[in-house]
Amino acid sequence: MSQHSEIPRLRDDRPTEPVMMSACQSGGCGGGTAPRMPPPPTFSEVRVNGVEIDPDAIAREIQHHPAPDGETAWTEAARALAIRELLLQEAERLSVTAEPEADEASRLEAEPDAVIAALLDREVVPQTPDEDECRRFYDAQKVKFRTADLFEASHILIEPEGGDQAAWAAAEAQADAVIAEVGDDPAAFAKAARDVSSCPSAAQDGSLGQVRRGELVPQVQKVLERLKPGWTHRAPVRSKFGWHVLRLQRRIEGQELPFEVVRDRIADTLEARSWSIEAARYVGRLAQQAQVEGITIEPDTGSGAA
Repeated sequence: MSQHSEIPRLRDDRPTEPVMMSACQSGGCGGGTAPRMPPPPTFSEVRVNGVEIDPDAIAREIQHHPAPDGETAWTEAARALAIRELLLQEAERLSVTAEPEADEASRLEAEPDAVIAALLDREVVPQTPDEDECRRFYDAQKVKFRTADLFEASHILIEPEGGDQAAWAAAEAQADAVIAEVGDDPAAFAKAARDVSSCPSAAQDGSLGQVRRGELVPQVQKVLERLKPGWTHRAPVRSKFGWHVLRLQRRIEGQELPFEVVRDRIADTLEARSWSIEAARYVGRLAQQAQVEGITIEPDTGSGAA
């Protein structure tokens, strides 16, 4: 089984913005911007068998290693690049070559990444889990093998016309009036959504579709959790986007998936776990035989390799 996704590498991809459900692309139901990272730190020189790891490369790699402090982020980035260099040197020693592969977007991987992948595919052999091992994993973690609970919900968003307290109070009063007008009548709710909602979901009668936990802002999700199907919540719910009038059409409880349905997925998970362990051990053995300066590669964990 190929495990190219586990290979330590330099990446030039950029994080994508969170994508909201089609009915709420304005972001009125969740989302946000990622915090900015502090300037990257610099520490000691890092060498693998006399080859120095470029400090600028370490600084660029830091963005892929979130950590509570700069020193930890630098250490993890430096270790990942040291392992990368270690593997490239071993591939050269064994005369391993490879043709870069294209991803789903037809982008070719870097040649060094292809070489590392070929080396690990050749040298790392994971254990294939048997039926009993898969069954034990399933029995121990059944809670993970179920479909998600779904909430089929609608909302009307009343945005304040300003940021002051008076504007928010006026918006709340409007939301209260909408609730009093529509009650639990789905047709009245749909009409009010089309007439007054500030969310793009107004075009779908306020429908948010079927959403999972975590897809809506916490204030909205909390109310949906306790709202009875077919009811409109009797008080507007405030979020940073405005006041929400909420209606729950129905709740679809998740179902436990039978072992036969998830057996192959479990086998893949266990094999991937085995591959990670064996890859870490392989990197650890290489590190023990190499001269690594400025960073520690633990022989038992092979941090950064898996």
